Amino acid sequence: MTVFVKRRELAAAGSIADALDIFGSEIRFYREIAPVIGIRVPICYRAEETEDGTLLELEDLSAWTPGATPDGAAHTLRLLHSRWEGEAVRRWPWLRPVGAAVDLVGRLYDETWPRLANLPPAVQAVGERLVGNVAAAERQLLDAGPLTLVHGDASAQNLRTSPTGEVALLDWEDVSAAPGILDLGWFLLTSVDPNDWPATIAVYGHDTGLDDVLPSLIVQGLLSLADHSPDSPAAETWRHHLDAAAKRLDN
Repeated sequence: MTVFVKRRELAAAGSIADALDIFGSEIRFYREIAPVIGIRVPICYRAEETEDGTLLELEDLSAWTPGATPDGAAHTLRLLHSRWEGEAVRRWPWLRPVGAAVDLVGRLYDETWPRLANLPPAVQAVGERLVGNVAAAERQLLDAGPLTLVHGDASAQNLRTSPTGEVALLDWEDVSAAPGILDLGWFLLTSVDPNDWPATIAVYGHDTGLDDVLPSLIVQGLLSLADHSPDSPAAETWRHHLDAAAKRLDN
């Protein structure tokens, strides 16, 4: 049996990772939630927290195909969200709430924004409005729908597909309690060509609350864009997807 070993040192004091306790949250996810979650996740053989960090020993799914079809991902997310709607917070009150560490995220965004260039006009306009207003964008998430269990980083890089078409979600460091549409919106923004957004939304079943979560997701998307060289293919893809999101908000 091949085992995937994931070790994380303690997050730097005062960092966003520290404020969100992302490594400890993943340990608790595999101990408490994974056994009953109702969708495919890696089997956990060991989950430990020590004074030096965290250790996970997980089922190795590296032989599965990276990513998932938009339909497969949307269907899996809908199963997750519908199963735990209205129940996740009661069952796991430690789940990260909406707005956690928003002050740190807002400060990082305001510092990063001046360094972003060559943005499409719609993205430029939305991005400027978000400067100094990240906390308001986070509060808007509460208008997007009932709270449920969300993955928090449901992009293609955290999805795997088995030879039989089963979709698994990996990397649960950002597990949270939030409206489910937040996961779908991030999957669209990171992993689906905008031409395919309507069909993907149709598989999920609704887009209620999507416009409420897009400002927060655009913040995260612009922070991700800043990590890439402006001339790289990855940056071009980010600009294309962010443009579609920004235009949806302005329609």
